[in-house]
Amino acid sequence: MGKEAFSFNNMIVKAKIMNEIDIERTLRRLAHEIIEKNGGSETIALIGIRTRGEFLAKRISLIINEIENKNLPVGFLDITLYRDDLLQKKFEQPILKGTEIDFDVTGKDIILIDDVLYTGRTVRAAMDELIDLGRPNTIQLAVLIDRGHRELPIRADYVGKNVPTSEFEEVQVHLKEIDYEDSVVILEKIRDKNEE
Repeated sequence: MGKEAFSFNNMIVKAKIMNEIDIERTLRRLAHEIIEKNGGSETIALIGIRTRGEFLAKRISLIINEIENKNLPVGFLDITLYRDDLLQKKFEQPILKGTEIDFDVTGKDIILIDDVLYTGRTVRAAMDELIDLGRPNTIQLAVLIDRGHRELPIRADYVGKNVPTSEFEEVQVHLKEIDYEDSVVILEKIRDKNEE
């Protein structure tokens, strides 16, 4: 896919780095790694960070069910009110999608799932919210893409793909549940000549 394919919000598509088959294969590998690291699936619960982490958690739970013949508890976190930049954006009304966790997180090995790991601030907010809900045995992090540029000392336990990026790039995950296709693309900011 070339740069001329489409552009939006002053961004152009630089590269398509994953397609539907790549994403499916990666999620299967992550599911196997999760099972192996935890010695099975007995104590595991999956929690997706909304929005795309929710759908990735659902998909991984189906794969683990297929492998282990066990339905895992699956929940979803809306970290909006736990964001550390909420007060800075005081003129924007936050859109709440709601946290849905209908099981006790205490004593569980929680696999927190998100689409892209970037600064680490989203994950920190998710952990703050989880701790408010109970005391998990462990909190492990699984991400489809790790793009680097961490601002906090957070790392993923399970990484689908490491994608080094520049400050002018953005990684966007598309999932067919809401984006009508499965793909991962790198977008690049259209730079003003003064920025070069």
